[in-house]
Amino acid sequence: MRTFICTVLFIGILSNTIAQNTTDMKDFDPAFAHIVYFWFKDPANVKDKTHFEVSLKKFLSTSKYAKTNFIGTPPKATRDVVDGTFTYSLIVTFESAEAQQSYQEEDVHLVFIEECKHLWDKVLVYDSNGIK
Repeated sequence: MRTFICTVLFIGILSNTIAQNTTDMKDFDPAFAHIVYFWFKDPANVKDKTHFEVSLKKFLSTSKYAKTNFIGTPPKATRDVVDGTFTYSLIVTFESAEAQQSYQEEDVHLVFIEECKHLWDKVLVYDSNGIK
């Protein structure tokens, strides 16, 4: 009986996870990736981090051009080649370089920059075209 209950729970959790992934996620678009690293002036300031996350999530949820996004923080580096000095990272995918350029000029993007630019000391961007 215990095995049956554990199996049913496992199947329920697995199917819920699969359902969330297929309904909540947009498809990753390999055409163009925009990777941004932010270094905050005060990286330990919780209020600054909260303000940044709220503003960034609001912006990304209303962008007409961003297809998928990933917001991250540095993990504890275990290798010398890993740079963990940034405060936040952002990866956004687009269907084309032209869509990414439109995103740069989009009102919601400009509002995000205005709301948060006082928080960062440095921003570094890497843009990449996908290999076909």
